[in-house]
Amino acid sequence: MLKKIGPGVLVAAAFVGPGTITACTLAGVGFGHALLWAMLFSVLATMVLQEMAARLGIVTQRGLADVIKTELNSKWVRTLVITIILGAILVGNAAYEAGNIGGATLGMEALFGKTYGSYYPMIIGLLAFILLWMGSYKALEKAFIVLIFLMSVSFVITAILTKPNIWEVLKGLLVPAFPDESLLMIIALVGTTVVPYNLFLHASLVNEKWKSKNDLKTARWDTILSIGLGGFVSMSIIIAAAAIPSREVTGAMDLALGLEPLFGDAALYCMGIGLFAAGITSSITAPLAAAYVANSCFGWNADLKDKRFRIVWITILFLGVFFLSFDIKPIEVIKFAQIANGILLPAIAILLVWMVNKKGVMGNYRNNLIQNVFGFLIIALSIVLGAKSIIKVLGIV
Repeated sequence: MLKKIGPGVLVAAAFVGPGTITACTLAGVGFGHALLWAMLFSVLATMVLQEMAARLGIVTQRGLADVIKTELNSKWVRTLVITIILGAILVGNAAYEAGNIGGATLGMEALFGKTYGSYYPMIIGLLAFILLWMGSYKALEKAFIVLIFLMSVSFVITAILTKPNIWEVLKGLLVPAFPDESLLMIIALVGTTVVPYNLFLHASLVNEKWKSKNDLKTARWDTILSIGLGGFVSMSIIIAAAAIPSREVTGAMDLALGLEPLFGDAALYCMGIGLFAAGITSSITAPLAAAYVANSCFGWNADLKDKRFRIVWITILFLGVFFLSFDIKPIEVIKFAQIANGILLPAIAILLVWMVNKKGVMGNYRNNLIQNVFGFLIIALSIVLGAKSIIKVLGIV
């Protein structure tokens, strides 16, 4: 079974980053188990979209941006879409990389103290650099299996330590509830799970793992298992956070500190390991996704060891370490990235559903009716999410 695990692990590790951990922590602290259903819905939506992206990648043996360029006949539409993709993924991942490295840094501080805290971002950056420089998909895959295992065990143990009420957990999972002032949190949970750059990453990575359409069943199994595991981790964080007696929580490490009086150092170390694993995996996947997007958009047809491919991910990684080490917050860049991502998510969802329904692209591997129903629901959701992101940045309401 482990041999069948592939790109799905990297995708799961990509969306369970410091941002997701923080959102899940705040959801658990603020609303208990009531919003578990929103995370379950988010995971199912992610499975549907990622399965489409993986299927497209295997059938066409091309990246998502490559297929988009080929299928958009209008030059100005093609140029506009590619510009939005490049802006959202390259600029966005550069802006958010500091947050990924920062999450791993918090994990190291929990495990090893703050005495040498100023060196942690560089250590994390170096670890990410070494794994990416090796230029081996198999090496990345193995490293991520270990890291997501650590992350899963850490957060699940933390949740078990809280001894949650199983009936309350099941009710939160299966009965949708909308407590007062919970709408923005529901949107945040969905938005942190359904991530546009993961679609590009997945469509490209499947080409590294599988070359035949006969592997589609294996790819689907990999997607469902890996993303399901990522969702289980996210739900575990919500469950653990629901047990915190204090309501003054703003982030992931506050979750560990809130649980420490109840469960001692075990909670702190479990959270530290989990946050480190989540941070470093996202620190690797963000630059990797940016490089794959640039590779597709510019038509390089490069491999992991290509100089141009490496220049992209090195730039993203360097900017992350630089911004974090010198406490620089590129606010305007982040605002631009948020607006670009707000446009990109619905645009890519629409294009993806359109392409996996085209016989000229997918042949006999097009969407069936059920997949299209889910696809259109996700498009509607992505439009709401995208609009909310843009409105928030522009301060319209």
